Amino acid sequence: MGGTGRNRRNADPDAPLWRASQVFRLVTLAYAVSSQFSTVAYYTKPGLSWLFIALLAVWSTLSAVLLSRGSTQRWKVVALDQVVAITLMAATRLVADHEWYSNHQTLPTTLWVANAVLSAAVLGGPAAGTCSALVMATVSAVVRDQINLDLWRDATAPVLVAVGVAMGFATVTARRAHRQLEHAVRMAAATEERDRLARQVHDGVLQVLALVQRRGNELGGAAAELAELAGEQEAALRMLISEQDTRVDRGEEQVDLRALLRARAAANVTVSAPADPVLLDRARAVELAAAAATALDNTALHAGPGARSYVLLEDLGDEVILSIRDDGNGIPAGRLAEAQAQGRMGVSKSIVGRAEWLGGVAVLDSAPGEGTEWEIRIPRVVPHD
Repeated sequence: MGGTGRNRRNADPDAPLWRASQVFRLVTLAYAVSSQFSTVAYYTKPGLSWLFIALLAVWSTLSAVLLSRGSTQRWKVVALDQVVAITLMAATRLVADHEWYSNHQTLPTTLWVANAVLSAAVLGGPAAGTCSALVMATVSAVVRDQINLDLWRDATAPVLVAVGVAMGFATVTARRAHRQLEHAVRMAAATEERDRLARQVHDGVLQVLALVQRRGNELGGAAAELAELAGEQEAALRMLISEQDTRVDRGEEQVDLRALLRARAAANVTVSAPADPVLLDRARAVELAAAAATALDNTALHAGPGARSYVLLEDLGDEVILSIRDDGNGIPAGRLAEAQAQGRMGVSKSIVGRAEWLGGVAVLDSAPGEGTEWEIRIPRVVPHD
């Protein structure tokens, strides 16, 4: 139970602000008491003034403990804080004559009254802090019978409003930072758990599927069908695991090229990419992925049944190399030139043209019965003329 309570307090984004404001409260208590010693001689009822100072000291200590610990509902303490501050300011008229209280600050001192404003600001943000400041400034003006004068000639209102606004925005900022930190912690924990599960899957399920595929192919017959299904599930599971480490496209100026390529992974398409993100400008990444998609589509259409494709992405720092290889029928010599002469511009426009537009080069290596391989090399940044 004790550990749970500590964790709850540590999870409170406002806790440091509450503790800091209570240190300020105790400092202003010392100031209010010292001010009492220097002004009590001017009061008409000095004994009653000491009673109010004793009340101020008791409430300051009690509220400081309650607010810093958070052991009660803070809003109740903050609400009572406003009432106590207003009451002590009003009590100035009970202990001093008109000439005194109309020309001096109220009994608890403006500095101590700022504690009520701070509490409201930490609890409710800048709006609550500003409202509390305006109420306290108005009460001070009424008690001192200065309501008909320009309130901003007195430092009370500007100081209290500034305190309320500043602490209110500090509270909002602290809460936002705390939410971002919690999100980062959750993401780190989720990533760690995902990595752990991926290791377990890799060490267990994938090995079993690979074993089933190998043994099924050896046995043949009905077992070969089982082997084919196991191979498809192994490829799909490997793709799912690899995608967990892919940077999500959130609309930034740069895109992780791995994510675009892995979207084309399938049972007959294997995608291999570096462990770290391969970031390119969005337009360049999309064009390069489109070139790869064209090569894969050509394999599906022309490489023959059962052909498999292998996509390899390499990041050399200032250059990105993308290789798309298949184990299909291959392309006879002169076939691309013949297709271009017939007006079929798919390869020249979709692959070679894109590579050239990106400032790179696309090289084809193919022969009948030996499959086809495209190697596309582009610079990471747009080359200058």
